[in-house]
Amino acid sequence: MQWYLKVLKQYADFNGRARRTEFWMFVLINTLISIALGIVDAAMGTATVYGNGAMYSFSPGILGGLYGLAVLIPSLAVTVRRLHDTDRSGWWILIGLIPLVGSIVLLVFTCLEGTRGPNAHGTDPKQPVMAGPQTDYPTMPV
Repeated sequence: MQWYLKVLKQYADFNGRARRTEFWMFVLINTLISIALGIVDAAMGTATVYGNGAMYSFSPGILGGLYGLAVLIPSLAVTVRRLHDTDRSGWWILIGLIPLVGSIVLLVFTCLEGTRGPNAHGTDPKQPVMAGPQTDYPTMPV
């Protein structure tokens, strides 16, 4: 849950890098919340399921639609930061607009391990930040 809240706190921050854990935990919790809201919307009668033989589609209701709008910008931001971690420009997110192939390429990019060490988009989020020199003895004034 901390990863989900971290993404929401960085609501529109498209700078920096996001670890795979941060991205995929956000996707997981976002999916679970969307499913729960879909069930509530269906129970309230605001969601619609269309069926035509073997094809079914689901139209979200009021709650699902509002939630989708609320997490649209954080979803884009965390995806851009995830692309930054693999040393790619955030503009690569637009490849997802290409039917089928674009989504597969974007999925592969988000699954790849991030660049070790600093890259053009910031420091490695896996490396701890050092506060300064760590010594056990006091420094002597000169």
